[in-house]
Amino acid sequence: MILKMKIKNIAYIALISGAAVSCGVQKFERPEVKMPEVFRSDSIVVEQHENIAKISYKDFFKDPVLVGLIDKAMVQNNDLLVALKQIEFASLAYNQSKWLNVPTVSAAANANINRPSDNSMNGMMAGQFMGKRYMEDYTASVNLSWEADIWGKIKGRKEQALAEYLKTQEAAKAVKTQLVATVVQGYYNLLMLDTQLEITKSNLSYADTTLKFLTKQQELGLTTALAVQQQEIVKDQILKSIPAIESSVLIQENALSILTGAMPGKIERSASLNTVQSPDHISAGIPSELLSYRPDIKTAELEVRKSAAAIHVAKMSMYPSLNITAQGGVNAFQISKWFSIPGSLFGMAAGAIAQPILNGKQLKTQYEQSKVLADQAEIGFKQSVLKAVGEVSDALVQIQKLEEQQKIAEGLAIKSGEAVKKADLLFKYNSATYVEVIIAQTNKLQAELDLASLKAQRLNAITALYRSVGGGWQ
Repeated sequence: MILKMKIKNIAYIALISGAAVSCGVQKFERPEVKMPEVFRSDSIVVEQHENIAKISYKDFFKDPVLVGLIDKAMVQNNDLLVALKQIEFASLAYNQSKWLNVPTVSAAANANINRPSDNSMNGMMAGQFMGKRYMEDYTASVNLSWEADIWGKIKGRKEQALAEYLKTQEAAKAVKTQLVATVVQGYYNLLMLDTQLEITKSNLSYADTTLKFLTKQQELGLTTALAVQQQEIVKDQILKSIPAIESSVLIQENALSILTGAMPGKIERSASLNTVQSPDHISAGIPSELLSYRPDIKTAELEVRKSAAAIHVAKMSMYPSLNITAQGGVNAFQISKWFSIPGSLFGMAAGAIAQPILNGKQLKTQYEQSKVLADQAEIGFKQSVLKAVGEVSDALVQIQKLEEQQKIAEGLAIKSGEAVKKADLLFKYNSATYVEVIIAQTNKLQAELDLASLKAQRLNAITALYRSVGGGWQ
């Protein structure tokens, strides 16, 4: 009974002290960052529309084939699967941290047989009092150990584990946003290559027709062999570019297959670059929303939160710690009396307060280092915000300028097509040279290829904006 009361008194003192002090663990507050009111762009942001970061990729992208590829990547992409496993790993660590306040309990059973020297004190006493040349000792016990969280050190460790767990969740979201963007951009590049291959083959057919016409004229003595040879060179240059484009198509298909967790193979597609439906609206919202939607910013913020908890743990490690231990069970010097109750029962309880005094300044150094790491984490958080605002601003500018270039390129493609028709007509009536025909053909091919490239770049810029505002992980 007396032992029981002592244990209760020790535990009571520890609980009172813990309640009085552990509540002093400082609550985390996000570092203050001055955000601009708007992104650096004077176009395409429409205030009445919802921020595109809130829109699921299933609704943002209209091509069902593309959405299907993203769906497949979300299930089978190996980088994402690794990130999800990391969440599972951190979750186990966080769940384990919840047990830091719980006493550790262990059970043990020991049997000791000691045969001392006959000339030793123990040997003489064993022979005199026990009538044996050896001594026996049998013990079965339950051991308890508990560290009272007086200063909130254990609570700080729980906070660190929680922050690490939440970081893995944000890391998985970041992988998802990047994965969506990579799949979409790869798909648009594939459509661009399809279009460029189609354009190149069409121009090859046209160059071949022109070559046949020049060859006929040469036979009639109406043009020179040089004109025919120049047209052959033009045709061969176009022909040479086809294998290069076909190679790029296959490589892009392989890359998309790997992103979706499949072996390299053909990517089925029904749309073309000219029929891709752009999103209904493009609204980047306001910069302050990045703090809620960008996974990398939230990860950096959680690192600051974790470092703040680390400072608290390092500081509290320099304070006294209270450890309570208890042991109880049965003990006997004869195995036949081991479980003779209550005679074989024993118990003990102890409370110890330990205060570090001289440890080579290790704890102080760890505390100072934790503050340096916290400063680094805060700088990293602010840098992630700057980077995010810059990426959104860059994407907005790219979309705007690519739209302007695309309009010019569309007019240029039309004009170059008309120029080819005029050059052909004038050449037939000896009002234009073969050089002018070749130049017109070359300009038409380049204008059409550039237009296809600009269309893909604009679609990719929209995708980059969607990723940079934090969309794609919902």
